[in-house]
Amino acid sequence: MTDQELVELAFTMLERSYVPYSHFPVGAALECADGTIFTGCNVENAAFGSTICAERTALVKAVSEGHRDDFTRLAVVGNSTEPCWPCGACRQMLYEFAPELTLLVARKDHSFVKLTLGELMPHGFGPKGMD
Repeated sequence: MTDQELVELAFTMLERSYVPYSHFPVGAALECADGTIFTGCNVENAAFGSTICAERTALVKAVSEGHRDDFTRLAVVGNSTEPCWPCGACRQMLYEFAPELTLLVARKDHSFVKLTLGELMPHGFGPKGMD
């Protein structure tokens, strides 16, 4: 699957988002080394702290299916003119499992920025910091 195809798959998740408060749908598609893809969308809640982002939805689905250390790429998309960057909580959750994960962070016109999570979050805190 090409980078653009992974981004397009993430865009299909926007329609599944539950966003009655922010009205800002976000979609994600997380790829594993074996080619398995886990998708996610954001799901808001009236108790705002209970909201879950698209990236964490995809990650939790993957982990619950037995994937933990084989993530290769993540596409994150939204309906904004700027790239739809992962929030701090998502960056931290992703760093736990894949500090060198490749991110494809898209704008509403389907163009995207490509970088690693390590570039986005230098000096991140992960499991190695617990040694």
